[in-house]
Amino acid sequence: MTGAVLWDMDGTLVDSEEFHWLSWRDTMAQEGVPVTREQFLATFGQRNDSILPQWLGQDATQERIQRIGDAKEALYRKLVRQRGLQPLPGAQEWVARLHREGWRQAIASSAPRANVEVVLEVTGLGSYFQAIVSAEDVTAGKPDPQVFQKAAKRLGIPPARCIVVEDAAAGVEAARRAGMRSIGVSGKGSPLPADLAVQSLTDLPQNAFLYN
Repeated sequence: MTGAVLWDMDGTLVDSEEFHWLSWRDTMAQEGVPVTREQFLATFGQRNDSILPQWLGQDATQERIQRIGDAKEALYRKLVRQRGLQPLPGAQEWVARLHREGWRQAIASSAPRANVEVVLEVTGLGSYFQAIVSAEDVTAGKPDPQVFQKAAKRLGIPPARCIVVEDAAAGVEAARRAGMRSIGVSGKGSPLPADLAVQSLTDLPQNAFLYN
């Protein structure tokens, strides 16, 4: 049976941190609620409905949270289109190789679908993926396993034959809860508690996606 690779997007396939920071900084400044880079980094990778109550206060209305989140994401997409975005080292090569070898592949991201689609368009990676699961498709973010469970279901692959590629501990934990193997790509951070931990996709061994 063919296996599946479920990819996180931000920080795993692309380094979008700077664009997310700039769009949050400018959007929140418009609201009169300045945020620091440290505040941003502490929440990076979370869903907007989790981030904004931390910055606005727990009494913030759902309407305000939605409006601010929508404005931020629109600015983010504008930045991606204007300035471009390149896949992280090794991402293009691995996604293309897995495609050639017959693996099913999906994006399993906490980002809104429109963001995922823009990133895949700008990077040219879109043709390699058979499914997208985004923020709109789940009711709880990682470490809840829902995003990976839905991606596996859409690909028609059982969890035991899925491998998750993640850059965050919450994503690795979500993979474990979903009953899937994980590859943790930590970048400059500490090694992740994944089944296979590397700093970069270029560090992956050639047999990284083979089952034992």
